[in-house]
Amino acid sequence: MNKKALLAEFIATFALTFIGVGAIAVNYISGGQSGLVGIALAHGLTIAVMVAAIGGISGAHINPAVTIGLFVTQKIDALNTIGYIISQCFGAITAAVLLKICIPASALLAVGMGTPALGTGVSVTMGLVTEIILTFFLMFVIYGTAVDKRGMKPAGLFIGLTVTLDILMGGPISGAAMNPARHLGPALLGGGLQNLWFYWVGPIAGAILASILYQKVLEE
Repeated sequence: MNKKALLAEFIATFALTFIGVGAIAVNYISGGQSGLVGIALAHGLTIAVMVAAIGGISGAHINPAVTIGLFVTQKIDALNTIGYIISQCFGAITAAVLLKICIPASALLAVGMGTPALGTGVSVTMGLVTEIILTFFLMFVIYGTAVDKRGMKPAGLFIGLTVTLDILMGGPISGAAMNPARHLGPALLGGGLQNLWFYWVGPIAGAILASILYQKVLEE
């Protein structure tokens, strides 16, 4: 097991959760000045810079669904898959703990710890299908830019942009988690575990579908 890769995945998932939840809380504190666009950019930019920082160390999965998608297509072995997922989840949980030190409790309470959640009037089925599709797009771009040797570089930029556009559409629907760890960390620290299962099932299903499609049909 690559210990450097595990540390890299921990740091990057910590950053995604810390900046993502922090941006949601700051938007509340500022009276909505940044809005959905600002929140989407905070997540997307964090992914972009972290992919650039750790891509050469761990492959920059930063997401259990991505790791599982790559495991299914045999891009990572079982032992490292388990290690990556544990590191990612621990990074997200640690970020949520430290956010409680950095941000007023009232703001975190008001935004539900920045935990991805269903929008008003959105059913579980709507949320699940949305998470599957959004994560499909994310995994498809990861495969096309970072996994496929023909992919355009820098991959981090395009992966970050995909996260941004996914949140712009899916944020008000399902919270646009696309990432079980990003949901789990703040959910455990006060955001609530409602519908926890589909924030694992949806992203993992979307990532697996994209990985298999790309490998079987598009990859040389």
